[in-house]
Amino acid sequence: MSKRIVVALGGNAILTDDPSADAQQKTLLNTAKNLVKFVENGDQLIIAHGNGPQVGNLLLQQAASNSKKNPAMPLNTCVAMTQGGIGYWIQKAMDEVMAAKGINKKSVALVTQIKVNANDPAFKRPTKTVGPFMSKAEADKDKKAHPDYVIVEDAGRGYRRAVPSPKPEKILEANAVEDLADKGMIPISVGGGGVAVAQKGDSLQGEDAVIDKDYASAELAKETHADALITLTAVKNVYVNYGKPNQKALKHVTVPEMEEYIKQHQFPEGSMLPKVQAAIDYVNATGNEAVITALGNIEGYLKDHSGTIITKD
Repeated sequence: MSKRIVVALGGNAILTDDPSADAQQKTLLNTAKNLVKFVENGDQLIIAHGNGPQVGNLLLQQAASNSKKNPAMPLNTCVAMTQGGIGYWIQKAMDEVMAAKGINKKSVALVTQIKVNANDPAFKRPTKTVGPFMSKAEADKDKKAHPDYVIVEDAGRGYRRAVPSPKPEKILEANAVEDLADKGMIPISVGGGGVAVAQKGDSLQGEDAVIDKDYASAELAKETHADALITLTAVKNVYVNYGKPNQKALKHVTVPEMEEYIKQHQFPEGSMLPKVQAAIDYVNATGNEAVITALGNIEGYLKDHSGTIITKD
C-alpha cells in the first residue's frame, strides 16, 4: 500500500570530510540512489534536510569578505541561500537517478518559510550549532575575532558556533508542498529547518536563527498529513547506554518508553535527542509511526521494518 513519507536527511547524507560543492554533490548522488527505493516501493516521497555545516561555512565566507561595498548577508538570508543550494543539489541528484531507472517523476526544491514566535526564549539562548568543528585554540581565536558569537562544545566532537533555534509553529508553504506531492512530484522543502519568520506588526520578517531540521521535518509531516516520518542518520538504530558494554539497540519502542529514556539522559542533546523528541511529537500528534535509522538501511526498513520504530503504544 502506498504511503506518504517525509524523509529527513541528516548531515552525513550531504557532507563528508570534503566540503567542496563537487564532493557534496557526489555524496548526494549516493543518497538519491538510496532514497529512490521509496519511489520504487510506490511511496509518495517528501524530502527535508539539514544545513548546519553549510550555513556555518557560508557565514564564515560572508564575514571574511564583509565590506561597505560588499556587505555580509544576515543569517536568515544565508539560511535561504543554503536551502536553495542544497535543494538544487538534491533535486538534480534525484532526477538523474530516476531518469537512469526509467522512473517518470520529477523533484522540485522549495525555499520554505516557517513561522516562529518572535518572543521564543530560544532567541536569548543560542543552542543550534552551525559551521565546521574547531579545536579549543581555534574557537578562542574565532571568539576574539567575533566577540558577539556564542561558541560551545558540541557533543565532545569539538567547538562550533551556536545560533538561536526557535520551535517551528507553521510552515507557510505546506499547502504547496502537499499539492506537489498530490501531483506525483517529489517536493524538497524545509531545508535547513526552513527560513525562520515572525509576525511583526502587519508583516512577517526574517529572523536570524536556524530552526532544527528534525522539529521542522516533524511539523512538515504533520501539516502534509504524512503516514510516516523517517529520520535518516548515521546509525541503523537508536541506542541506550551507547558506547558502554551494556549498550542496546532500540527496535520497536513506544512513546512512553522513549520518554523514560529521555528522563534517564540516554540521548545526547546535540545529536540524537532532537531526533527522538521530534519523532515523539509527530507520533503523539498523528498516531502514525516515526522511524530513526541509517540511510543505508532503507532497503532493510522497507523489507523487514528494521530500524528504530516509534509508535504511540
